[in-house]
Amino acid sequence: MSDIAVFPVDQLDLAFEPRPWPFADARRAEIEAWFAEARRAKPALWNGRVLLMHRQVITEGVFRGAYLETDYASFAAWKAWGRPRAGVHDCFGAAAVITAEHAVLLGKMAPHTFNAGRIYFPCGTPDPGDIVDGKVDLDSSVRRELKEETGLDVGEFDAQPGWMTVVDGSLVAQIKLLRSTERADVLRARMLDHLARETQPELADIVIVRGPRDFDAAMPRFVTAFLEAHFGASQ
Repeated sequence: MSDIAVFPVDQLDLAFEPRPWPFADARRAEIEAWFAEARRAKPALWNGRVLLMHRQVITEGVFRGAYLETDYASFAAWKAWGRPRAGVHDCFGAAAVITAEHAVLLGKMAPHTFNAGRIYFPCGTPDPGDIVDGKVDLDSSVRRELKEETGLDVGEFDAQPGWMTVVDGSLVAQIKLLRSTERADVLRARMLDHLARETQPELADIVIVRGPRDFDAAMPRFVTAFLEAHFGASQ
């Protein structure tokens, strides 16, 4: 994974600077046909609004960027078609729940979701609800996704300052480290209880990762890259 970069940043400074996305405009008919077919396979898919980064730079420990707004269908099609060069990055916030024994808890996506079977952090593509006073607030996004997917509140963790950034081509994960004093099996039980009470939970299971032997092919590259850095630092 030498082509993936994993590094800490002190702060995020992310603006909302709307502009057209030429990829979505040029391939509108293809996108609509593709999404219609995707919805036939997974009727729960919803074509809401999402934010994609169109400008980014890192200066003096600050990750600065700007987002445009587009529809989920265009974003999902772009991903499904291999993320061709399109002038954007998929930059999102993710919650790395780290337990008392330094294990990491991940979620396995439910069958009805677009990423069914994939294993990664509680996370989600930012949307217009994350825009506050002209800024894109990934802290808010992480808080929302953690609560919706696991039932846990960011406030019960020791949220580490800054972010761990993972860059894999056009994918940029901004990972917030959330340390807990509870053990992995206790936290997993709490998360599973939340899933059992949901009508249509986004996650099908909670996976405990205690070291490299727990890595799984269903984990995206950015997840494995983070885990390698985490367990390498904890040894």
